[in-house]
Amino acid sequence: MVRRFEPVADGVLTCGRSGAAPAAVLVAMCLGVLVAQIDTSVVNLATHAIGTTFRAGVAPLQWVLDAYNLIYAVLLLSGGLVADLYGRRRAFAIGAAIMTMGSLVCAFAPHIGVLIGGRAITAVGAALLLPSSLAIIRVVWPEPAARGRILGIWASCNGLAFAIGPTLGGQLIETFGWRSVFLLVVPLAIAAFILAWLTVPESADPEERHFDLPGQVLGAIALGGFALAAIASQDGTREWTFALLLALLALLSFLQIERRRGAAALVPLGLFRIRAFSGAIAATAAMTFGIYGMIFLLPLVWQSVMHLSPQEAGLALMPISLVFFAISTQSGKLVQRFGARAMTAGGTALIGCGLLIVAATRAGGPMLLAQCGLVLAGLGMGLNSGPLFGIAVGSVGRERSGTAAALINVARMTGATLGVALLGTVFRLLHGGHVGLRAAMLIGGLVQLCGALIAFAAIRQDGPAAQTRSR
Repeated sequence: MVRRFEPVADGVLTCGRSGAAPAAVLVAMCLGVLVAQIDTSVVNLATHAIGTTFRAGVAPLQWVLDAYNLIYAVLLLSGGLVADLYGRRRAFAIGAAIMTMGSLVCAFAPHIGVLIGGRAITAVGAALLLPSSLAIIRVVWPEPAARGRILGIWASCNGLAFAIGPTLGGQLIETFGWRSVFLLVVPLAIAAFILAWLTVPESADPEERHFDLPGQVLGAIALGGFALAAIASQDGTREWTFALLLALLALLSFLQIERRRGAAALVPLGLFRIRAFSGAIAATAAMTFGIYGMIFLLPLVWQSVMHLSPQEAGLALMPISLVFFAISTQSGKLVQRFGARAMTAGGTALIGCGLLIVAATRAGGPMLLAQCGLVLAGLGMGLNSGPLFGIAVGSVGRERSGTAAALINVARMTGATLGVALLGTVFRLLHGGHVGLRAAMLIGGLVQLCGALIAFAAIRQDGPAAQTRSR
């Protein structure tokens, strides 16, 4: 049964059955982000050890990352709709439970195929967990300025996860082996489940909407086909052309069906007529394209060329995480002062400059130069992550909050999947080392700068309140 609740001006939330402290709700949402992002950051650090255990090359290691990214991107649209239709708290709690099961499968995987399968299971959980988390914030904090501050804290958990994951994960890998890193998220996921079930008020908006099976199937084929084409292109076979053609046909059919369904569509196409929403989608995809490609390749190069240990590589990634965490906690206040355009376009451009600095290194060295690039990238992410999510969910009414949250996460994970796949392919085709890393980072940096230009053109120079339009 859905509980009725009323959000009030000062952010206090009251429920029909019992009071729910907003701090407890926020802690539950932040735990959800930590579960998903610690898992991702630790796996990037563990790829070298996993490859050694299973005698796997770059291609299967990419699948350890991209199985998660691909399934997550494919199911996000359904995850957001399920949250809106059947309950956002329910979707969040089920997602946390599934991520717990998937992490246990990964921890005890006997070979790399089972590990990849476990990563796919965790992706199913994440597809429910993250959109519902963002939608809950949109519903519980309806006032844009308050929501902006909350989203800054929520987004900062990404930086906190990237700080915890490499440091603690590196120590776990060296002391207990790579399997232990998957157990790291299990207690956090259990805590997120319990706290959400006890403190988060249920909300749903099922009126005049239902599960869009044709749209979901075609959307999944389109998203999966594009990502699979990017991943398979590294093998030099013609399979990627078939995947690309299938994706294009599915996309055209998807757009035709969604246009006919109008407001009842899985993805109401009218959302993309909102300039700020479309700009946030494009900038988010560009951001994760370069960032995820970098955090996949740089630890590999550091460990294989510079012979750093997993713990040393993790510590070397700390600056980007700490700067990201420190800045993003203040992003809500900074948006009110400097405006959404400066934060989103400027932040994305800073990430691009950071990747170009990494491209100027020789296989990630000298370390000081690489750290300059990482710090600049962390600064950019801290500035733009919260505002981009805020613009996306603030541009629609609460009844579409799950859908908007799903779409911004589709953009995030599609960019991540393509970044790992395409930049990994460039790295591999140029035989790795400093030449491969330089070319990959140049491409990633240029994509970031293009995203910054799109954000500058689409997002007005004002705070989130003026960006918000009810749909």
